[in-house]
Amino acid sequence: MTLRSSHLLALATLLTSAAVPHTSWAQTPRGKIEDAEIEIVKERVNELPEATRNFEKVKIDPPARQERTVNYTYPDFRLPADRLNPSVRVLTIRQEDQTPLTGNYVKLGGGNYGTAYGKAYIHNTRSNDLNYGLNLSHVSSLNGPVDKRNSGVSQTSVGLMGEKFNGPATLGAKLDLGRERYNFYGYNKEALGFTPSADSIKQVFHRLAAKVYARNRDTDAQFKYDFGVGFNFWKDRFQASESNFNASLRSGYKLSDKGTVSVNGDFSFIRQKDSLSYSRPFVQVTPAYEMSLNRLALSVGATLGYTGDTVTRAQQFNVYPAIRVGYTLIEDKFVVYGGLGGGLQRVTLYDLTMENPWLRKNQLVADTHRGPTAYFGINTTPVRALEVNAKVTLSNDRNLYFYNNSRRDSTKFDLVYDRKSTQLVNVHGEIIYNAAEQMRVGVKADYNGYKVHTLARAYHRPAFQGMAFGSYNLYGKVLLGAELYSYSSSFGSAYLPDPVSDPAQYYFEAARPTDFIFDLNLRADYRFSEKLSIFALGNNLLGRKYERFLNYPVKGINVLAGVSYEF
Repeated sequence: MTLRSSHLLALATLLTSAAVPHTSWAQTPRGKIEDAEIEIVKERVNELPEATRNFEKVKIDPPARQERTVNYTYPDFRLPADRLNPSVRVLTIRQEDQTPLTGNYVKLGGGNYGTAYGKAYIHNTRSNDLNYGLNLSHVSSLNGPVDKRNSGVSQTSVGLMGEKFNGPATLGAKLDLGRERYNFYGYNKEALGFTPSADSIKQVFHRLAAKVYARNRDTDAQFKYDFGVGFNFWKDRFQASESNFNASLRSGYKLSDKGTVSVNGDFSFIRQKDSLSYSRPFVQVTPAYEMSLNRLALSVGATLGYTGDTVTRAQQFNVYPAIRVGYTLIEDKFVVYGGLGGGLQRVTLYDLTMENPWLRKNQLVADTHRGPTAYFGINTTPVRALEVNAKVTLSNDRNLYFYNNSRRDSTKFDLVYDRKSTQLVNVHGEIIYNAAEQMRVGVKADYNGYKVHTLARAYHRPAFQGMAFGSYNLYGKVLLGAELYSYSSSFGSAYLPDPVSDPAQYYFEAARPTDFIFDLNLRADYRFSEKLSIFALGNNLLGRKYERFLNYPVKGINVLAGVSYEF
């Protein structure tokens, strides 16, 4: 016991003696260990500013917001006779997750009015090197709202595409083919005294669109570009045709972290054949300097455009300002912007007949001169997944086209133009909530105030267009969707016998309003498994056979149901 106590006492004495010198060194101002400790602390302090500088180097300013046309509708299932072609624009909600590619699928369905629907999507799955695929689509209604087969319709399209990726650079090509069948069913049987046959009033369109393109959209690249060359071809049943060789360029060269030079351009050469044959050249270039100073974004440039059209003797060569100023009041929350602009807008029969398939032959097509134009607006994201946008545009347009019933045949439409400028006030607004892939709801609307001078009315251009939409994904098993379209009344022309003159030869024109449109559409999809699902939808569920174009009522309640299989 005594030995162990002596050992413990010796050990305690040794530890105590070892601690005393350490304490005395720490208190000695001239000790070498103290100098070493001070040097280590200095090195750590010197490293902090370097880390801050590196962080600033990799900081990337958020890209400028861009307007894009986004369809929140269900175009795969929309029947052609009910197509409204809303012109309201929707700003894309930032997507949180990458959209999955499910591979391939086939959809088949049918409905009332003798409707048949089919679609096939055959693409490779997501790849870092190559993307290619085939799209097939067909929708037709054997019967329609007027005399059954006399108002039937059909659309068939085939699309091929391929892209090769080399890092951020992409080389691609696409080819689209289409055939559409419509009937001129806007006739008056009482005036005719008989019912025409379906073949005597039919119209058939054939379409081809080919394009080869190359792009580099790497945000870190000094030179970004998107260049394409294409050819569009269109013809109808009455031997009219349109060939359009075109090219487009979108480019930007980064001079510094704050400044970029951009050059955007479009070229088109159209050969149009009808009873006459003539060409329509078009070229437009917009160089600009874009500068970013903290919260201020400024773009200064000019748009130079030339068109070969001489309708209403509008000036062929035009120069417009291209100035845009944007200021971020709250970062990632609130942006205000405004500017001055203008430019030529290419107008083609290829596009016009997608808006209105009942055009009369021998139409005089002209490019629209939009400008000078002033605009201002806001983009705000008050909370996550919610965007509110508003914009006001004031423009002065030449050769803005309107659709009016033809005096020669009121079942068809002519393009008509104001011989003077048309003043336009556009007020656009939208509120969109997008909760990832589960729920999406929104409202968007446009008010267009047209001031025409030599035309009696702004024919078939409604002053108000609105849309409310929503979709909900329930546990990945059930997808529910709804749309409500609203169009204000516009005007067409009716030609009535002149009671004073010979009623068989002379007619007077009377403006006739079209219907105020409400169109409710609902959709439901139910997934049995990862591969098999069924769908059902109803169009125009309010049953209003409204006339978007005068004399052309649409179908009433029409439903479609079918099955979808993924593989």
